Amino acid sequence: MQTAALLNPIETVDPEPRLLIVDDDPGIRELTAGFLAGHGYVVDVAEDAVAMRAALARNRYALIVLDVMMPGEDGLSVLRSLDRTTAPPVIILSVIGEDVDRIVGLEMGADDYLGKPANPRELLARIRSVLRRNRERPAPVEMLSAARQYLRFAGWRLDPLARQLYDPEDVIIHLSDGEFRLLLALVEHPRRVLTRDFLLDHSRGPNSENFDRAIDVQISRLRRKLQRPDRRGGDDLVRTVRNEGYMFTADVERR
Repeated sequence: MQTAALLNPIETVDPEPRLLIVDDDPGIRELTAGFLAGHGYVVDVAEDAVAMRAALARNRYALIVLDVMMPGEDGLSVLRSLDRTTAPPVIILSVIGEDVDRIVGLEMGADDYLGKPANPRELLARIRSVLRRNRERPAPVEMLSAARQYLRFAGWRLDPLARQLYDPEDVIIHLSDGEFRLLLALVEHPRRVLTRDFLLDHSRGPNSENFDRAIDVQISRLRRKLQRPDRRGGDDLVRTVRNEGYMFTADVERR
C-alpha cells in the first residue's frame, strides 16, 4: 500500500476525504490516484484484497474504489466480506458489458458502479456524488424536537432524519444509502406508479447510468428487508406494474 498524496502537515484546515483505490493494475492505480489527488483528495492505493484489508486496519476511509477483476480474491468477494454497517461506501469498477458484476455488486451493497476503463472525470463525479449523499446526515440530536415526524406504513416506521427503518417490532433494519433513498422515494409517493427512471434519479442521482436492472435489484433487496413473518410482506408493499414501474401500495402517515 502506497500513499499517493498527503496534506501538508503544517496546514490547519480539516483534512480532505481519504480514498482507497484497489486495483491490481499498477498503471491504473497510480494514474487514478494522481488524478484524484490533484483534485484535493488524500489517496491510498492497494493492489489486492490483502493490501486493502491492511489499509483498512490502519486508516479510516471516506470511500473505496474497488475493481472487480483481481487475481486471488476478486472484488465481489471482498465486497461481500465487508460489514456494510461500518464500512465506507464502495464504488465498484467492472469491465464494460459485464452487467452481472454490476448486479451482484449492487446486491452486496455497493453504492455505485462504473464501467472499466473508467473516465477519470466521470469517476470523480461519482465519488463526489456518493460522498455528498453520505454527508447528508441528520441534524445533531439537540436540534431535533420531540415533534419530529416519521413516515409510518403497515406497522413500519421510517425516520428520514436519522435514515433508519424500524420494523413492526421496533427493530432497526439496516439500509444501504441507495436502499434508503429508494424506499424514501416510494414512501413519499404512495399509490402512484413510479417509473424506473424516476426511481433511478431519486436513489442514485441524475448522473447515474440508465441501467434499469439496477432498480430491479434494489427493489428485490428492499422487498427482502420488508418481509416479516406473519405480516404483510415486501412483495405486497412494493408492487410491480408491468411495463411501467413500481407502486408503493400501503397508506403512509407522517407523524
